[in-house]
Formats: sequence, structure tokens, C-alpha cells
Amino acid sequence: MSNIFAGKFIVLDGPDGCGKSTQTGMVSDWISCSGAEVVSFRDPGTTVIGEKIRDILLDRAHESMADNVEVLLYMAARAQLWKENIAPALEAGKCVIMDRWISSTCAYQGCAGGFGVDKVIRIGSDCLERVWPDVTVVLDVDLATSSKRMDRELDRMELKGDEYHRKVRQGFLELGDIEDSVTVIDAKNDIETVHKDVVEAINKYFEGA
Repeated sequence: MSNIFAGKFIVLDGPDGCGKSTQTGMVSDWISCSGAEVVSFRDPGTTVIGEKIRDILLDRAHESMADNVEVLLYMAARAQLWKENIAPALEAGKCVIMDRWISSTCAYQGCAGGFGVDKVIRIGSDCLERVWPDVTVVLDVDLATSSKRMDRELDRMELKGDEYHRKVRQGFLELGDIEDSVTVIDAKNDIETVHKDVVEAINKYFEGA
């Protein structure tokens, strides 16, 4: 088992409040215990450039930002993250665990924002050396559950309204019809149960790959 995750690229994604950041940390610990060397990053962010782009994207003062601008900024941060962190880690045989990736842009800007999922993927194909990871685990939660979990000041994306976020959830649910490496799990349960389901989903993918 110590080698099955070497050089693999795994993404956890889902609507705001789904628990992906918590699960990203737990998956990183689980894979580390298997003997593989693991690194984890967040998208957008991690790099100096990516963190500055993240600040621009989430700043509540930028309410008028258009969806196509969002797409380009997210993709720019992602391209920098790939060059600086992801590609070197994969080449070194490390397992990369990501908190969000292009699946988020498909759901948020592509579906909810109306930019078009196909257009997002096309831009990603032009900008990134690799569009899809080995496996993407989408943590699905309904709007009521996610709202209860976000007991803090919301950022610009989180403030876009219930109808927008209902479309975001639908966008995530439809990703499995677009890309075979995407799997969706119910994330409404407690943290340990969700983690067990995430581990099962990842193991199932690699056992069948």
C-alpha cells in the first residue's frame, strides 16, 4: 500500500460548508500513515501569486466582478500552483491532496454563473498541463446543512445567494456525468463517518484503476 499513492493527484471538492478542508487534512494523514509522502495545497492559494489572487476573488468589495473574470483569475492561480508546487511534487513521487481544483470552477462559474462548463474545461485544457486529477471526491451537502456550518463572516463568493448556491450544488452533482474520475459522497454525516466514506471512495477508485 505504501506505493499505491505515490505520484497520485487527489482532489476533495464541494459546496461551501461541505467540510472539504477538514477532510483534506484527514486524508493527508491517512495516506501518510500508509507510507506515502504527502503534500496538500489549497486552490486558489498556496503560492504568493495565488494567495494575492485569492484575496481579490474573495474580497467583498469586488461585488461587481464578472463570472468570466472569476474564471480567468481562478485559472491563473491554478496554473501558478501547478508550476510551483503540484508538478514538482508529482514528479518527485509525492501524493498531492488538493482542497478544490477545476471541479470548483465548473460548478461555480461554469454552472451557477452561467459561463458554461464546457468553456471552463476548454480554458483549463489550454492553461493547465493536467485538467483532471486521478480522482475527485465531491462532498455533497444541502444548502441548509452548509449554512449551519458556516458560522463566520462570509466572503464574496459565499454571499452570492441561495439560488446561486443551489446551482453550485447541482453543478457538482452533474460532474460525474462529465468526468469518470469524479465520485460524489454524502457529507451531511459526522466527520468520522464522512472520512470513512471518503477513504472508501478513494480506495475503490485506485483498486479498480
